[in-house]
Amino acid sequence: MQISQLSTALPKNEYSTEELLKTFPCKLPEGVIQNILNLGVTKRCLISQPDTTAKSEVPMNENELFELCKESCQRAIHKASIQTDDIDYLIAAYDVNPFLSPGLSQMLVPKLELNRCVKHVNSQGIASTAFPKTLELAQDHFATHSSGNVLICISGVSSYWFHNQVRGIKNVMEISKIGTIKDELTRQLELRKWVATMQFFLFGDGVAAAILSNKNEGLTVDEIVEVTNVDEEDYLAGYARLSLLDEAFKFGFHSHLAKEIPDLGVKYTSLALDRLFGKQAKNKMKAAKKWAVHTGSEKILDALAEHHGADKEKLKESHDVLRENGNLAGASLPFILKRISSTGKFSKGDTILMLAYGWGFSAAAGLLEFRC
Repeated sequence: MQISQLSTALPKNEYSTEELLKTFPCKLPEGVIQNILNLGVTKRCLISQPDTTAKSEVPMNENELFELCKESCQRAIHKASIQTDDIDYLIAAYDVNPFLSPGLSQMLVPKLELNRCVKHVNSQGIASTAFPKTLELAQDHFATHSSGNVLICISGVSSYWFHNQVRGIKNVMEISKIGTIKDELTRQLELRKWVATMQFFLFGDGVAAAILSNKNEGLTVDEIVEVTNVDEEDYLAGYARLSLLDEAFKFGFHSHLAKEIPDLGVKYTSLALDRLFGKQAKNKMKAAKKWAVHTGSEKILDALAEHHGADKEKLKESHDVLRENGNLAGASLPFILKRISSTGKFSKGDTILMLAYGWGFSAAAGLLEFRC
């Protein structure tokens, strides 16, 4: 299966970490600011100006998300030199959409002027491993359809969540002090505020699109494997969930990032790589010309590179996307792959190792190869 085209789209509003520190609803302690700087993100694009002061209920506006998706998809279709009628299957992957139902794919069919009877599907909540999952869905499609094109649209727009949950925060404690709090409820509340602050500064917005065809040339997908929930409650290491409020028509939002995530990332990616390569794992990893690794944070990227013995230069594009765009959730891998493949410095047989990990808890590994 060939990835015949990759395209990305970013919002026009760009914010540096320093700018966001000024817009945050409260003054942050020096220790928390250092935690933020350690994430490795210097700037990111957001679909709208962060507003952490609004108090009344306002429905989230879906138009900016849809326009970004439309821009990325139309660009991919145009660069692939095909028409909308040539799209046989639309796969939309996302975590956040102002509409819980209908899903993103239903909205994109008319906006992209696709055939109203086109095959389409939504993949929601897969988070960081969304791109490998959509590639698996495309492979399943081509197993029974030898020709045609699959359009993948992956939204990495997360600011709907992470910029609204900090609204009205009055103070944030340093993580070392939170651990000393004896009252369980108070400690959990302070930890929740600290996590929400990290998410506010870690995630950026962006959308990626890909055109795939059932060809064995160019940038091809050799194999994809996934590992999920090795231990039954690993999913609790990272999640976003709704909570009930004692008021009609209102729901709360609760997200979490556990301190175990870097270790779980190492564990799960190791299992995925062993499943992908077997006894040839070390040789295959060493032979890969580039590594496309999900942009969890700088700490996680460094931990994975060290554990798997990868030269930092092979992960350069992953660090670049994290630094310039933030964590783009499921869209991070296509953003990284677009940077890697656009250099043109590849020969027949060169490979790219693709790694994703995160909420689920899941990890996916894939091997891409350049074929003439």
